[in-house]
Amino acid sequence: MVDVSDKQVTLREAVAIGTVFVNADTFKLIKSGDMEKGDVLAVAQVAGIMAAKRTSDIIPMCHPVTITGVDISFTPDKEHNTIDITAAVRCKGETGVEMEALTAVSAAALTIYDMCKAVQKDIEIGDIRLLKKTGGKG
Repeated sequence: MVDVSDKQVTLREAVAIGTVFVNADTFKLIKSGDMEKGDVLAVAQVAGIMAAKRTSDIIPMCHPVTITGVDISFTPDKEHNTIDITAAVRCKGETGVEMEALTAVSAAALTIYDMCKAVQKDIEIGDIRLLKKTGGKG
């Protein structure tokens, strides 16, 4: 693990995004809240927050970070039957929160997949990437 002892404590933020691709029927069930397992987006939001908080437990060389805020939002696109996921993570620390934001998006996407897999077998997850980061030197 990289030693960050000499780095300055600054406010740091990272924003990651990703997309879940579903069919029209699955999209309708997600939007209406009629999925058998419950409110898909509410559960996915909690999963994303929990994942951000536990990132260092699952990414071996990732520093434990005291997160000061996590925001998970969803943008359903009816025309393309997609759910866009955005995760913004903040902390005051010596290292950034890019991995926490990416992990939050990934966990939210996987939760959507898990909650919808009974009604659709060919769900796709994609386009997970870091959108921006602030704080620190770079």
